[in-house]
Amino acid sequence: MHKIILFLFLLTSLYSKSSDFSVIVQEPFNDALFDVTQDYDGQISAVGISRNYKESKIKSKTYTNAFDYLSSVSDAFGSQMHLLKIDNYAKLTINKSSKMSKFSEAIAVVKTPSNGYFVGGYTLDGSLIILKLDSNGNAIFTKTFGTNNYDRMSNLIKLRDGGVLAIGSSITSRSSHDSLFETGLGLNDIYLTRFSKEGRKLWSKKYGTMYDDRGIDAVEAFDGSILVLSTTSYEKNKNVTLMRITENGNKIWLKHYKTDGVITPHKIIKLRDNNFLVSLSHKDDMNKDQVRLIKFDLQKNILIDTTISTTYASGLKDIKEYSDGSLIGVGYVRDTYNTNALVMLFDSTLGMLHQEHYGDENYDIFNAVTILRNSQAAAAGINTHKNSQSSNMWVVKLNRDATIAQKSTKVINIYEELIELFKQEIAAYKLVIKKDLSIEFIDHELYFKVSKFELTTKQKIYLNEFSNKLIPFLKKHQTYIDALEINGHTSSEWGGAKFTSRYLKNEKLSMNRSYSVLSYIFKNQNLKIQKWLTNILKGSGLSYSKNVMQAKHEDKEKSRRVSFKILLN
Repeated sequence: MHKIILFLFLLTSLYSKSSDFSVIVQEPFNDALFDVTQDYDGQISAVGISRNYKESKIKSKTYTNAFDYLSSVSDAFGSQMHLLKIDNYAKLTINKSSKMSKFSEAIAVVKTPSNGYFVGGYTLDGSLIILKLDSNGNAIFTKTFGTNNYDRMSNLIKLRDGGVLAIGSSITSRSSHDSLFETGLGLNDIYLTRFSKEGRKLWSKKYGTMYDDRGIDAVEAFDGSILVLSTTSYEKNKNVTLMRITENGNKIWLKHYKTDGVITPHKIIKLRDNNFLVSLSHKDDMNKDQVRLIKFDLQKNILIDTTISTTYASGLKDIKEYSDGSLIGVGYVRDTYNTNALVMLFDSTLGMLHQEHYGDENYDIFNAVTILRNSQAAAAGINTHKNSQSSNMWVVKLNRDATIAQKSTKVINIYEELIELFKQEIAAYKLVIKKDLSIEFIDHELYFKVSKFELTTKQKIYLNEFSNKLIPFLKKHQTYIDALEINGHTSSEWGGAKFTSRYLKNEKLSMNRSYSVLSYIFKNQNLKIQKWLTNILKGSGLSYSKNVMQAKHEDKEKSRRVSFKILLN
């Protein structure tokens, strides 16, 4: 067993976009987060990897052979397990990395009854690791286990007896002296190990075919049996395998999903109705990943099998269920040049309700999501700054509508006060206010006509009523206000114009709409308020990048609008 020492890094660069709850932690070299959970004190914890150099203890030496030199430094740089804890104000309260004799990666975190953690991962040379940490991230014990072969852990799942199940894969062994590997037939086999809540290993078992089998995820059923999600790869195909085993690891049934293409499974969860849901990526005819969701029961009967077709390649790495049966999934969406983090919302029948993309013009992805006790969600993954080659650890808090939540303030809840201030307008379906403090007009008389940006009489009358409430509210709370954005929007059409011309014409139109509203509100204030507004007003045109979609079709009338967003300090 390797002894692990946790140490606190000096606080590294912490970036967030205005007052959005988007925390990016930058350590040297490439970093990432793979799992996230909520602590009993309401804070968010996430685990992943940070990378650094090891200090060499070898005295300086002259090499005459380049290969000898490369061998001497091959283990000088690598990843270490990393734990973050973030409070409601988006501040780091724990930022720790494990210092092990071998480089290691953390891929899963499970809460313990004492507000501590089980953390699962593996060393880069093929050993598996489980740590038990206290609430401050200090090691209670470390278990290193596995085979003499190359092992990888894919997930660590919580069991109802307080223990955990590690799932992953192990290279097949041909040893005649170890009965554990008698079923190993292929390149890799599914590898499961169960631990008690005290960290005692209860059993380890392998399952496999003559092909390449890898354990991906697992979940415990209401009767204590375990559903295992895995892949079987052969030739050019990658198929999905579902297996049900007893609490002791004995196989009950096995089901293969064979296709002519490639299916990549990501996650399996138990639903509130005691059925199960699997999230997969399925290659379409254009060789693009598409989100596929399969719902099945304990007897392997398929209840729903649906593919969510999207314009760009998409996949959900994790998915969770809300108390009302709706779901949130996170993952990636990519085109030829860019990968963004993806958030999707579904109803209880697996119909997609909404999606949002987040990130810069580089590589960004959400690897995990957890639903918080206030019905918000926390997503964790990777963010890469524009024009950077280094990835960073990333945690985002999301509202129920998939918008990014704002950081808590210690004195005032702006959202709740806005709801109270505009309760009559909300009840009359004049406007909606989202938890990210964006305000949208929804009365059709407040939308712009095609290609128009001049304000109508009705728009002017309503803007007077609206600004007479909003501006004094912002002035009253000016200590907390960073900006009021007024964003112009358009629908996507513009006659028969080609793409470049259509975008630029719509961009100019959206800026004109923003300016019309901004200037009208500004001119109707007294000089003192005008001087203050110059510090917070921001106008912009977003063309048709945020057009309104209804049932997968653009609602052109609703897209011709302006929107407001309050940004806090």
